[in-house]
Amino acid sequence: MIDPHIEDSWKKILRDEFQKPYFAEIKNFLQKEKSEWKTIYPAGNQIFYAFDKTPFDKVKVVIIWQDPYHWEWEAHWLCFSVQDGVTIPPSLRNIYKEMNSDLWLIPPKSGNLTKWTQEWVFLLNATLTVRKDSPNSHKDIGWQTFTDAVIKILSEKKEHLVFILRWAFAQQKKSLIDENKHYVICSAHPSPFSADRGFFGSKPFSRTNKYLEENWIDSINWDLN
Repeated sequence: MIDPHIEDSWKKILRDEFQKPYFAEIKNFLQKEKSEWKTIYPAGNQIFYAFDKTPFDKVKVVIIWQDPYHWEWEAHWLCFSVQDGVTIPPSLRNIYKEMNSDLWLIPPKSGNLTKWTQEWVFLLNATLTVRKDSPNSHKDIGWQTFTDAVIKILSEKKEHLVFILRWAFAQQKKSLIDENKHYVICSAHPSPFSADRGFFGSKPFSRTNKYLEENWIDSINWDLN
C-alpha cells in the first residue's frame, strides 16, 4: 500500500524512520483497509506527494495541516490544496482573501497549490492518508509519529525556515521546532467560523518574505496566477 518511492534527499534523511516498528504498523493497517475494500486517499504511489514536490534540500517554508481532504474529487495530497476544477473550499478561499489583503495578489480561480511547491513551500499534512468520506480516520495509525519526526528533522538539520501553523492542531507542533533557528507564524484557522478571530490580518505571506529576506534567502512568489 505504501509505495517506497520518495524523492532522494527525503529518502536519505528519513531512512531510519522507515525502518522503525511503528512504520511497519502503518503499512499493515493500510493493507488491512485495502483488503476490506475500503477506499483510501491517496493511492500508494502518491502518499509522499508533498515530499516529492518539495525536496528536503530545498525547503524554505513549512505549512502544516491535519489530513487530506476525504472526498474523491477534492483530495490533492498537499495541505489545503484541491484538484483543478474543484470548487475552492471555504478555508482556502479565506487564505486567498488574506493573500490579497496582505500582498494585493489577485485570488486564483483554482485551489491547486502545486505552484507553491515550486517555490519550495512544503505543504505537509500531519496525517498522510484518509479513508474515503471519513475525515481524520487515520489520525491514530502512526502517521503523526512519522510527521512529527519530519518536523523535528527539518528543525534540527536546517536553518532559517518559516513554519506556518494555523489553528490549535498545527500549533501543537510548535514544541518540535527550535525557534532560535527558525521563524514560527501562528494564527487562527482560516475557516469561516474562526477567520475573523486571528487569521484575517495575520499577514503570513509578507511576514514570511520579510524573514527570508532578512536572512539573505530569496523570498517566495506567492502568486498562483
